[in-house]
Formats: sequence, C-alpha cells, structure tokens
Amino acid sequence: MNPMDKLPLISLLLVMFPLSALFIWRARNSCQIRRIALITVILELLVSLIILLGFDARVPGFQWVETHAWIPSIPIFYRVGVDGLSVWFLPLNALLFLGTILSSWNRVTTMPRLYYTLLLLLKTVTYGIFSALDTILFFFFWELALIPVYFLVSLWGVGPHRRYAAVQYTLLMIASGIPMLMAFVLLAVDHAHLVHGQGLTFSLPDLLATPASKPFQTLLFFLLLASLAPKLPMVPLHVWLPTMAREGPVVVLAIMTGLKLGAYAILRFLIPLAPLAMREYHWLLTGLGTAGLLYGAFLALSQTNLLTLLAYASISHVGLVLLGLAAMNLSGLQGAIFQLINFSLITSGLFFLTGFIQHRTQSTEAVNLGGLARRMPMLTALYLLLGLASMGIPGTSGFPAEFLLLMGILDAHTGVGLAALATMILGAGYFLNLFRKCFFGPALSETDGILEDLTKRELGVVLTLASVVILLGIFPHLLLDQLSATAASWLQHIQTNQP
Repeated sequence: MNPMDKLPLISLLLVMFPLSALFIWRARNSCQIRRIALITVILELLVSLIILLGFDARVPGFQWVETHAWIPSIPIFYRVGVDGLSVWFLPLNALLFLGTILSSWNRVTTMPRLYYTLLLLLKTVTYGIFSALDTILFFFFWELALIPVYFLVSLWGVGPHRRYAAVQYTLLMIASGIPMLMAFVLLAVDHAHLVHGQGLTFSLPDLLATPASKPFQTLLFFLLLASLAPKLPMVPLHVWLPTMAREGPVVVLAIMTGLKLGAYAILRFLIPLAPLAMREYHWLLTGLGTAGLLYGAFLALSQTNLLTLLAYASISHVGLVLLGLAAMNLSGLQGAIFQLINFSLITSGLFFLTGFIQHRTQSTEAVNLGGLARRMPMLTALYLLLGLASMGIPGTSGFPAEFLLLMGILDAHTGVGLAALATMILGAGYFLNLFRKCFFGPALSETDGILEDLTKRELGVVLTLASVVILLGIFPHLLLDQLSATAASWLQHIQTNQP
C-alpha cells in the first residue's frame, strides 16, 4: 500500500472552497479576487496531480479512500475515493477550471465576488461527484451543482433569454433527481434484505460487492437511466443544451460540455449496480446512443453558429460514448473513458476559443464573421488543431479514443459500428464547412477591421489543453495503463456477477 494513500488529499480538494471563498469576500478589489481564485485552482491542480501520480494502477479497487460518519443514524457516511476510472478526472477538472478563470480575466466586471465564488463552488462540487463513494453523498453533490449553474447562467449569460435557459435547465435537473434518489434508497433497502443483519447501507463498495436482486435491477436500471438522460444530454432530453449555447456564458458551456457528469454516472453507478439489467437491455442504450449520434451530426450540418454547432457535435459524441459503454467490452470501455477525457480537453478548448471570438466580434454567427484567419492566425491554427482532434485525426487524443470506440462497437454491433464510421465523415463535414466560412470566408460586417489575436493569457489556456491533446495522442498508454486493471475488474463484474 502506498503510504501516501492515507493522506486526506481528496478532502483537501473539497475544503479549499470555504477557505478561498472567505478570502474572496474579504478581498479589497477585483484584482485580488481573481488572484485568490487562480491560486486556489493552481493549488488544487497540484494536489490532484499528487493523487494521480500516487495512484497504483496495478490495484483495481478504490484508493485514497476516506470514511467519516456524516448521518450515522441512517447510516450515511462521508466516503470518498478514486479508482482507475475516475482518478484522471480530478486533475482535468482543475485544469478546466483554471482555463475558465483565466478566460474570465478582466471580463467579469459585474459582481466579481459572487462570480468567482460560484465558479469555485461548482469546481468543488464536481470534485465531489467524481470522488463520492456513498450514493447519498453523490446525490448531495449532484443536486448542489444546480445552484452555481443557475446563477452563473442567469446573471452572466449573454443572450436575452438567459434566465429562461437557467430555469429550463434547473427544473429539468431537479425533476430528474427524483428518480435518482428513489433508486438509491430502494437499492439500500433491497441490499438490507439480501444481506441479513447488516442493515441499510449506501456504501458503493458494499453495494457493488452484493448485486441487487434480479427484479430490482430492472427497476434500478430504468430509474437511473431516467435521472441521468437529461444530464448527458440524451436525445430527446437534450433541449436545454442548444438553448444554453445561445443564451449562457461560454465559460459555463465549456464546463458543462467538458465535464460529462451524466456519462460518468452511467459508468460509475448505472451499469455496475445493475449488471443483469444492463446485459438484458443493452439494446436500449445502443438505440439511444445511435439516435443521439446521428441526430447530433445531422443537426450540426445545418448550423450557422459556432456555439450551436459545438453543442450538437457534443450531443453526437455523447451518443458515441453510449455506444462504447453498451458494447460491454474492453475496447469500448477504454474508448468511452478516453472520449470523456477528450471532452474536457478538446470540446472545452473549442468553447474557450469561440468565447474569445465572441468577445472580440460580439457574434458567433458565420454571417458576421469571415476572414478570421487573416486577422487572428494563432487562434485560427489552434481552432483547426482542436477541430481536427475532435474528428479523430492521428497524432491527437481524439484518434485513440475514437479508434477504441469503433473497435468496441464493431465487435458488438457491426451495423451500428458502420453507422458510427459514417458519422465520422459527417463530423468532418460540419466542422470544416463552418470553419471555412468563419475563418476563410469574406468578412460581411463591421468586424472586418483589426482584431487582436490571442493574448498571452488566452494563448496559455489553449496551448495547455492542446499540449495534453497531443501528448495523449502520441502516448495514449499514459492513460490506458492507468485504466487497465480497473477496466478489467469492471468488465468482469458486469459479465459474471449474479444476484
């Protein structure tokens, strides 16, 4: 056992928020507020890298586990930890929020204290979601995320209907939380009936060790699927994302599309807690994944706005992840996790760059752009690089992710795999078509003047993400080696466990 494994580093990531919030509200000016937020995220990035480097990839179970009584009379515990499926999401979470804070630098002049406090709260909540090993603790963090998102969108959104977008998202997520809570409570009751004398437990390791009864697994499967579908977003419960793309702040969109919490919850809870139901109803996930894959791609083809294009492309890529998980093989699983990490790197990077364009031109519509390559060559080059990465070009992290996904999908469902291959062609079509119009087409508005290229701060944000994209594209084993033992154990649990 790693002697550092006993250090409460995950808790340290969580307790930094109240400390940093206290300093932010005592700060004297906006400059101090931004610096406190930046220092907080840098420290958390260092702590999360220590957790990643101290993780023993040969051990398939949970590591860095901390357990403390929270509501012992029920019993509900504060129980956190990571395994090979989740450990990479901690530093990526910090890296994404680091980019968010730097991208917001000097641009948030209204209520900066509240803005950066909400950003840090959202960051802390996502740490909790990725590390919670108690189902009720996970639900607590899951629902808590609604608060910062609602205020960030309604107060700092860019569209005239931003409050509508915030309310739509919040109500949809509150409604979807009801079946999740019901599923976790019923799961604890079912586990108490199966394991006599133990009583109720919400501990994820204990629940995984004793699979639920076969009839209950079906109920659990559909309850969790109903609760997670909007968060993915899964067609037809995706309606909030295009609205958010038009109305919300771009940095929040980068977070919400970069951190696919719904897909992570399917990977962490739905499939392993209901393995029999997953084997029986994998066709349903396959159908939903195929629908999202094709729907998002065809809708992206008709977009004339960079933000809505990225939103529909994200829906299409989520469909591909669902297909990889539904394949229930090693290639599909590894490709799905790799693609979730790519969302934090590639999709978020594209949203950041689109936000930089919006800040300079006050528009993301192709009709108002054009000729950006001549006026902003560095931004153009990085936009093209990340766009090619999203298409799975070799040398980028998109290639191993999509290759593994396609191999897993073709092995399980040949016809669906061929549809996924066709969608890759559509992906190249919708990106390159709009890229050509916006960056090489004629300028049709007053923006045909001198535009500032990326500043040093903006360049640092995107270059960091692009560097990781290239690093994982050339050396994918850096991630796959961390996944191997946990992925094999996860698959064995899905394929062999009986109630």
